[in-house]
Amino acid sequence: MASRKANADPAEENRIRWYHKLRDKYRLIILDEDTFEEKLSFRLSRLNVFIVTGMLAIILVFLTSYIIAFTPLREYIPGYKDTNIQGELYELQLRADSIEEAVKSKDLFIANMKRVLSGEDPDEVANPSTGPDSAARAKYANININRSREDSMLRNEYEAQNRYNIRVGDKTSAPKALTLSRLSFFTPIKGMITNRFNPSQQHFGVDVASARNEAIKAAYDGTVIFSEWTAETGHVIAIQHTGNVVSVYKHNSVLLRKQGSFVRAGETIAIVGESGEYSTGPHLHFELWISGKAVNPEDYIIF
Repeated sequence: MASRKANADPAEENRIRWYHKLRDKYRLIILDEDTFEEKLSFRLSRLNVFIVTGMLAIILVFLTSYIIAFTPLREYIPGYKDTNIQGELYELQLRADSIEEAVKSKDLFIANMKRVLSGEDPDEVANPSTGPDSAARAKYANININRSREDSMLRNEYEAQNRYNIRVGDKTSAPKALTLSRLSFFTPIKGMITNRFNPSQQHFGVDVASARNEAIKAAYDGTVIFSEWTAETGHVIAIQHTGNVVSVYKHNSVLLRKQGSFVRAGETIAIVGESGEYSTGPHLHFELWISGKAVNPEDYIIF
């Protein structure tokens, strides 16, 4: 036995000794200073202390990383910037530009008023020869904006042709010579035609499939004569145009104009939908009528 111990490796003995030291049990006792009464008692080992200390360090590192990454407290740590600074700077820049333009307009107005009160031409102030924009103004200073002879002739010809045309909303009716083919319609909505004009099957318009919530535009200037809900075709709006022409828009999800409103060509009047019993998906059923007779909208409008 003595020879076996003498031949043992010293490094191995130290390792075993440290292992036993880590697992040796100790008792931590908390006593009352006056009465020496035992309040708390913990049975510990070096290994348990190392494990608990390591876990607390990991938790502390995790909480610190979380605070830095996901809470506003990171703004107080050197090297981190507020993520909203760029947006606030952009808004302040826009406001500064707006204020600058407003101040320029006010200055120009005041300068013009001074010119008028002193009997001078205000146009001279509106186009000053000095200032930061003088080079741009000088570039267009020699442009002649007077009407040419050809322009005057074209205006006179147009006014002569349309002198007796009555707009929608007048008390008198439109002239009989005005036909549907002379009207230039605005496309109500862009999309794919899924059902064409077929009077033999009581289909007096075209169905144009489109994306949900797409805006529907007025095909021409006119007055809204119907804007209500119907069980078969859902939200319906109809517009009376010049020349005894009526356009009808059916299966809308929302109507944006009331009966009696005057609308312009291209103005949004409704939102595409699939309301009504006869609807099979989001689309617009568009009809075009002249003198009480339905016509094929594809003859006059490109969808």
